[in-house]
Amino acid sequence: MKKLLLILIFLFLQFETAPMAKVVETACPYSYDMLKQDISKINHTYKKVEVKGIGKTHFGRTIYGIKLGEGKRSIVLIGAHHGREWMTSMLLMKKLEGYTKAYQNQTDFGTFSTKILNDVSIWFIPMLNPDGVTIQQNTLDKFPYVHRKHLLSMNEGVDNFERWKANGLGVDLNRQYPAGWKELNHQPDSPSYQFYKGRRPLEAKEVKVLTQFIREINPVIAVAYHSSGEEVFWNYHNGKHLHRDKQIAKKVSKLTGYKLAKPPKQATGGGFTDWFITHYRRPAMTIEISPLVGETSPPLSVFETEWERNKYVGLTLAEEAKQLNKRK
Repeated sequence: MKKLLLILIFLFLQFETAPMAKVVETACPYSYDMLKQDISKINHTYKKVEVKGIGKTHFGRTIYGIKLGEGKRSIVLIGAHHGREWMTSMLLMKKLEGYTKAYQNQTDFGTFSTKILNDVSIWFIPMLNPDGVTIQQNTLDKFPYVHRKHLLSMNEGVDNFERWKANGLGVDLNRQYPAGWKELNHQPDSPSYQFYKGRRPLEAKEVKVLTQFIREINPVIAVAYHSSGEEVFWNYHNGKHLHRDKQIAKKVSKLTGYKLAKPPKQATGGGFTDWFITHYRRPAMTIEISPLVGETSPPLSVFETEWERNKYVGLTLAEEAKQLNKRK
């Protein structure tokens, strides 16, 4: 009996100290189904996360928000405004998993301490546009049969959807925000695989969901991840906060090795960060991962490089958020 008890204790200790299996796989295109499975696994494996369905797309797919940290102050990281940018979802989910594991184990993440998460929480919205991602990955069988003809028409008759950027109704989500929307080009003037800005701002369900959620969580800093171009955009009518916001963006530029965008003479609006900067007067940036690839998703071969460049961005910005009230 005593021997059996010792064996059971040994097995229990082995289980307790065994490294947790990696959840987020990065060897294949990242789908909405993979996202749901990974969120569920992370939620059941770790106690330090809060998972919330923040709304649904036109075709009923849930848009998820995942909170990590104990801080009342927060930042938000958003991926996949566009269908062909699912690599940003993969990046954010790997970041979520890595940060969560280190935070729960009270260890550092690489060279960064996760103790900052006691003061500043990070909200991850890894895939804002799951309808668009599903279309771009050529899984049209997941949509009503009658709608598939509309999708083909919006894709100019091309039956390969790898260039798809819009949501499920042919609206470009990052041309849907009120700041500068009226000045955006009106072409195309009907739903399309890319660039259609809609009939009015905040028309798309996904954008309504996000802006309402941002109002609820009231983040101090916001980031929208996009692809491609390896550049950090941070400026849109920043006003008196120009220096503050540029300094934060410069840190991200240095960390990632991405080019820091220069303020254009005529800024084009309609994007999430444009709205956040002008509405909240707080720092926001668009981070473009991957070298330029044209009208498609970045190849999987670039992911590990982009991961190494971006893995500390969330913790860095959490530190910046903690210090933000001290900045002028």
